[in-house]
Amino acid sequence: MHIIQAEIGIPQVTIEKLGENHVLVTVEPLPQGYGMTLGNALRRVLLSSIPGVAITGIKVDGAKHEYSVVPGVKDSVLDLILNLKEVVFKMHSKDPAVVTLKVSNHSGEVTAGMIHCPTGVEVLNPELVITSVDKKSSSLEVKIFLQKGVGYQVVDNAKNGDPDMILVDAIFSPIRRVRFDVTSTRVGQMTNLDRLQLEIVSNGSSDASESLKFASDILSSYFGYFNQTGTPADAQFMTTAHDIVAKQQVEEEKAARTEYTPIEILNLSPRTLNALINGGIGSIEQLALCTDSKIANLRGFGKKAMDEVRDALAKRGLSLLDD
Repeated sequence: MHIIQAEIGIPQVTIEKLGENHVLVTVEPLPQGYGMTLGNALRRVLLSSIPGVAITGIKVDGAKHEYSVVPGVKDSVLDLILNLKEVVFKMHSKDPAVVTLKVSNHSGEVTAGMIHCPTGVEVLNPELVITSVDKKSSSLEVKIFLQKGVGYQVVDNAKNGDPDMILVDAIFSPIRRVRFDVTSTRVGQMTNLDRLQLEIVSNGSSDASESLKFASDILSSYFGYFNQTGTPADAQFMTTAHDIVAKQQVEEEKAARTEYTPIEILNLSPRTLNALINGGIGSIEQLALCTDSKIANLRGFGKKAMDEVRDALAKRGLSLLDD
């Protein structure tokens, strides 16, 4: 982490559920510029690299190509393929699978819930209308070939050993939309910090929050190649979440072991006193454990208040800690 995080604290991540398969992730505070850096990187990986399930080919009984027409079926094979690509499948294994849509003695709408799936395969939107059959004497039998993967696979890159199979371009990504927004936030008097908001919409086959974790792990694994030793290039300007938490715990333990002398006896001005109390500093002992930068970042704390605090501590033989 950037050394600035030691002053502003560990970034807090909150996840708000806006709807089914729709979340808003907020990360703050971040150093200036890091909102755009993280948001853009996460968006690209979320859209391109999250594993999902897609149709790679179909076999329609009585049809040799996508421009064929099946008697009694409202849609052509081409329209049937486009509608089938809207079905959301979930597979619990990486192995390819075949599902079957078989309709006979039926007239009316044909939905995704009529697809017969083997163990380990689910249809998540069974209410989706795929096509319709005109009369009961008509029949429709379709074999649907599924595969789990990432990214986009065009027909030319797919292997086909079955002349009766109609190959289909495959979009594996379960992420439908990713939008990020960077706004300003503040900590104390530091007003040039970033707040990152990342909106993620998935098709339901992959949880949006879990997809974000996956994208984070991918980025971490690649960035790790640039420093395989794990040794910071300049440790003085780096910190970690562990170091920040450990420092805070040490300061809290020290404050708990020391005497508690109310800060009011320093006879500070009301404005300065309120700024310190609102910042969680209620005793002289706590004040003496603070650094100049920590005090300066308190809301409503300026140069005049800093001089006032230094003078009041000096009269008692105390001073603020060095940064």
